[in-house]
Amino acid sequence: MTWIEVGDGVLARRHAELDLTTGLVLGAERALVIDTRGDREQGAELAAAVRAVTPLPVTVVLTHAHFDHCFGTAAFLPAPVLAHPACRAALERTGAVQRERWVAHYRSADARATAEALEATDPVPPDPAPATLDLGGREVVLVAPGPGHTDHDLAVRVPDADVLFAGDLLESGAPPDYEDAHPLSWADAVATLLALHADTYVPGHGDPMTPAQARAQHDELTTVAALARAVAAGELTGAEAQARSPHPGVPWP
Repeated sequence: MTWIEVGDGVLARRHAELDLTTGLVLGAERALVIDTRGDREQGAELAAAVRAVTPLPVTVVLTHAHFDHCFGTAAFLPAPVLAHPACRAALERTGAVQRERWVAHYRSADARATAEALEATDPVPPDPAPATLDLGGREVVLVAPGPGHTDHDLAVRVPDADVLFAGDLLESGAPPDYEDAHPLSWADAVATLLALHADTYVPGHGDPMTPAQARAQHDELTTVAALARAVAAGELTGAEAQARSPHPGVPWP
């Protein structure tokens, strides 16, 4: 688990568990933590790592309601916790199901400590995020680009560093996860991020990406969207579309 400096006062932290990537943005008066990991123990580790970098008061932004990005939030309280307005409802609707499913996964993988930590973790419901946050001498922009990886994705743009934290709208080193995705519009959401012209895109999993790498993933998502439209129109079966898809696991219409 290491910090990577992706801009002046902007860091990404790489985690071995699920190849997750979290973020930290430093201002003159406060710091912004982007995602909090997957259980109370992992959240505490991240909080300690943040405190090793800065004593500033923190605000937390969650990119979406999947457990690996947000179940560690309690370690940061009483900090403000912000997300897309629909994130709270998604977390309330799916949090218990996610926990049960992943506790079973970790038990089957003989990861007992992780299973027990997750089983003892309650997610923290976030408040709706504003469009911008002032960290003191540094403004960050919170971007809701529309349905993509979920129906409540939120990206974080750091304009003065030309860095954008994309959450799971982008993924490096593995195919995107379509479990809760909107394949018809995901490419459009990423196009919105690309139009912001960052020098570095930090995905929700994997190493930071160049603009060219982000555009390449957008092209793949565009192919998936075209295939999904063909399935919806009755021009292809789901099996035929999957055979042509650059990504596995697409929920064809």
